[in-house]
Amino acid sequence: MEEDPVLGRPSSVWRFGQERRLGLVRQNVKLDGAKVIDIGCGVGMYMQAFLRYSPHVFGTEIEFSRAFDSLKVSKNVAVAPAENLPFADNSFDIAFLHEMIEHVKDDYQAIKEAYRTVRPGGHIVIFAPNRLYPFETHGIYLGKRYIFGNIPLINYFPNPIRNKFAYHVRAYTEQDIKKIFTGLKIRFITFTQVYPGFDKIEARFGKVGLLLRKLLYSLETTPFRIFGLSHFVVAEVQK
Repeated sequence: MEEDPVLGRPSSVWRFGQERRLGLVRQNVKLDGAKVIDIGCGVGMYMQAFLRYSPHVFGTEIEFSRAFDSLKVSKNVAVAPAENLPFADNSFDIAFLHEMIEHVKDDYQAIKEAYRTVRPGGHIVIFAPNRLYPFETHGIYLGKRYIFGNIPLINYFPNPIRNKFAYHVRAYTEQDIKKIFTGLKIRFITFTQVYPGFDKIEARFGKVGLLLRKLLYSLETTPFRIFGLSHFVVAEVQK
């Protein structure tokens, strides 16, 4: 059955790109023995990775079929929207939101719920689409027809035009990300942008994918990082 574009398409294969992102998380927060909630866990790929470091891994997923699949990874999965998590205050050390806030109905409320469930001194970790990346990776609509794929330059148009084609998904500037933390007592530990894993390009074209990685990853330490695929944000909770 075709996936709903509004909910996105969770990865079901663990590749270099995911492993690299896991490494970025490990560089910024302590996973060993941590109590982790993967909000919008999809089919549980990152939950499975977190279980390498801690047995205390939980997940939530709004789509029942995906939540059911993620039970193969962990029994600690609840069917729930990100805006209304079924957990007590201060339950977790880390809330992980990977490429999902762009899909929720209320992204501010989703972050507020993550904040509520993370203990003081814990962390909220986010990967989210970057508005300055040259492609819209979630596809677009032409009228009622959905076109899947990487569509160039759509996100560079003003909102009234961009939202005619990509009303099913958000893309964020740095200020947009900061805005959804408004009123919450946090400190940004990391706020940067990262480029893709190029896994499909490597699989198809070999060294071309490796060359793209080497070139674009070198830009992540320069001002050109602002054109990366995703924002990578780590916020320390200070209640």
